[in-house]
Amino acid sequence: MSPRRGTALRRALLACALVLVLAAVAAGGFAAWGLNAYRAEPGPLGEALALPAVEVEVADDAVVLAPAGGGTGTGVVFYPGARVEAEAYAAPWAPVVRDTGVTVVIPRMPLNFAVLAPDRADRAIADHGGGVDRWYLGGHSLGGAMAASHAGGDPDPAPAGLILWGSYATEGAGLAGRDDLRVLSVSGGEDALSDPATVAANRGHLPPDAESVEIEGMNHAQFGAYGEQSGDGTADIGDAEARAALAAAVTAFLDG
Repeated sequence: MSPRRGTALRRALLACALVLVLAAVAAGGFAAWGLNAYRAEPGPLGEALALPAVEVEVADDAVVLAPAGGGTGTGVVFYPGARVEAEAYAAPWAPVVRDTGVTVVIPRMPLNFAVLAPDRADRAIADHGGGVDRWYLGGHSLGGAMAASHAGGDPDPAPAGLILWGSYATEGAGLAGRDDLRVLSVSGGEDALSDPATVAANRGHLPPDAESVEIEGMNHAQFGAYGEQSGDGTADIGDAEARAALAAAVTAFLDG
């Protein structure tokens, strides 16, 4: 091998090594960013854990809320928003569980991103679905989009419906022509991350009879209980009022 060719080969190998190192650094940075999740606020989480009518199981793979007196046979698998831990949704779901008797399974996602495991509902149902024979899918923000995608992928068991919080389905989910899927889409009037205009613009990707509810004054982070979120709008209502309105909308839908 000539010295010139050897030098070129070494440069090529160094370039490949540099690309691999940069890719590893980028992947490590993404992983660290994802794992630095929005954490559940202790106060609302504590209230959910203390609610006598609701049993809360904090497992390694999910947070499960079930009615203390026995369920109705209906359940919801709810995907968290991007970089939000599962516990952050115990507070908004607890009153719904109390008032409707549904069981709610909030699965943990790889690196806290539902897009990395859009079919996680299958495992959640298999591991935590005892006593439930009728399932809804749902999610907040990116979690809702991934739940919609899973619903459109012909899962088994077939979902009875879809519940979206500050979220919307894409055209690729293939839900627009469905007549076997009940859908509730809840938006927040001050949500700057999934604003009502964007949610409305994507309304056509849902079945024609999908129900839409806008909660005036509510922002994106108030769909959970994890504090302020970067890029969000400023809420005009308090967290307790927002959660009460959200619970009322979801309860009416599930009881309907």
